[in-house]
Formats: sequence, C-alpha cells, structure tokens
Amino acid sequence: MIMGRVVLRMDFPPFLFTLIDNLDIALMKTPTLFKEYIWLVNTIRRAGSISLSEINEKWISTEMSGGVPFARTTFNRHKDAIEDIFGIFIDCDRKSGYKYFIGNEEVLREDSVQNWMLSTLSVNNMISESLSLQDRILLENIPSDGVHLHKVIDAMKQGCLVELQYKRYSSVEAKVSVVAPYCIKLFRRRWYLLARYGGGGFAILSFDRVGKVDLLKEHFEVEKDFDAANFFQECFGVVIGDGSQAERVVLRAYGKEKFYLRDLPLHHSQKEIHDTDEYVDFEYHLRPTDDFKAQILSRGEWLTVVSPQWLADDICDRLKANLEKYKK
Repeated sequence: MIMGRVVLRMDFPPFLFTLIDNLDIALMKTPTLFKEYIWLVNTIRRAGSISLSEINEKWISTEMSGGVPFARTTFNRHKDAIEDIFGIFIDCDRKSGYKYFIGNEEVLREDSVQNWMLSTLSVNNMISESLSLQDRILLENIPSDGVHLHKVIDAMKQGCLVELQYKRYSSVEAKVSVVAPYCIKLFRRRWYLLARYGGGGFAILSFDRVGKVDLLKEHFEVEKDFDAANFFQECFGVVIGDGSQAERVVLRAYGKEKFYLRDLPLHHSQKEIHDTDEYVDFEYHLRPTDDFKAQILSRGEWLTVVSPQWLADDICDRLKANLEKYKK
C-alpha cells in the first residue's frame, strides 16, 4: 500500500519525515552543527564549484570557525549528514581539481521543500544571533496554531483518513467530514490542505478554518501517478475546480512593476516577451482563476491585461463595479 505523503508543491522525500520528527530535538542539542550544515550548503551553492581549500578560506573568516579550519574528516561527516537530513548531495569533480558542487541542484529550485527548509533555517540562525535587534526585525504571522497541521502531517505519514471540522466563510455552522489528506501547500501566509472526499472529488481547505482533526483507523492509498507539483502546475494559487482552463495570458507592467515581477515572478511559467521604456509584457500559461484576477486588481494602474480579451473585459467590469461602490 502506498502511504499518504506530505507535499508542499512537490512530494516530500522520506528524509523530511525524520527531519520533522527530530528537528526540534536536534536544534536544541546541536544548534552549532545545524548552522555549519546550512553554511556549508549555501557556500557551495553560491560558488557553484569550490575546492576544500577555498571552502576553508571562507570558513576561517566566520565566527563559527573560531580560527580552526575544516578537517577533511569533519567535512566528510558534514557532507554525509547534509545528505541524510536534507537530501542534498555534495559531489566532487575530481577531474577539475577536486571541486565540490551540489550534485542534485534541482532539489533546490525556488519552490522545493529543501530550499524552503534551508531558507527558513538560515533566517532562523540569523535572527537567533541578532536578539538585540528583535524589535527591529518584523515578521509576518501565519494564522495557524500548528496543532492541526501536525496532526494532518501525521495522518499523511500513516496514510490514514482524517475526520475534520471545517467552517467555510459562506457557512453559518461548521461541517464534519471524512477526507483523505493528499498534500499541503503554503500560499500567501496560509497553509492549505488538498483533501479528497469519499466520492473522489478534491477540495482545498484552509487550516485556519479547521476546528478539529481526528485521525481514523481507516487507511487510504495515494495513486502511483499522483504528483502534487503537476496537480498545481497550471494554478496561480490554490483555487481549483472552478472550471477555468489553462491558457496564454499576457500582462503589461508599467513603472517599477516590471522590476517587481522580474524579481518575484507571479508564476513559474512567466516569460518576458516585450520590453519598452514605458512598459514590459510578461507571458504566462495558467488558469485565470479568481485569485489570479485579484492579484491583477491589487496592482492597480501598474498592471493591465493585454490578452485574452475576455480577461481584460472581466477586469474592466470589476474595476467599474468597484468604482460605482466608491461613488455611493
């Protein structure tokens, strides 16, 4: 039987379950080692290819080193631990002077679990070393107490169904349902669950509206061909099942908006297709769902729809309707 899997825009590899279970204990016992692991991965990744002597030059300049260079045995232990904990392989190119590089760079793509974990731990390390600046480092709150999230992750590890209480914004009372937890996704400061009901249909549930979660003894199987990344491939965010079909969309960015989009693409399919002094056109292939339309509207005069025409008309109608509300 295929057990349920935890997914965040991709399938979580087995090593992550161990990391989730033991991360708190490990961080309390060996915070220094974790800092060294993260530093080593980031150093090799930034360099692309780097020798042990070059790593040592950078290492000596850090406060962590205490002026003591990396012994080869220590480096090898760190390399093995990084592979076990993060699933990141540090390979060596012997033909080019024993240069080290990330052997599976693809796992560190922008939306991967490994990249998310490394970024989170890196920021955590920086903040923990800067407690004197805690009133000058402002973070965004994610509205979730973590209890329900932990239970769902546990259910996915065991491959068991969950009974949960869920209250939609449009409902007066919460509804209790039994679902199969397929994957989780973080989007716009909220955790979401892709759940499958007994009838076979999928639904997106926001964790901040979950009131209660109970693990059941009944198990479920995740189909062999299910791929969470592909499931959301054409989605802008978490809106699914609204009937929207993926199509080519061209947005025109004015002023500084073009720089924002270059730095933080709206979607992985984003391509820059036309550049002028006044504006830049970006092409996408996605489903123009309501959350995507809301993103366009949120940018006001700085972002407009070039095509398709129906989407441009829809955005215009929404702007006119909003203008009428201001008139009232």
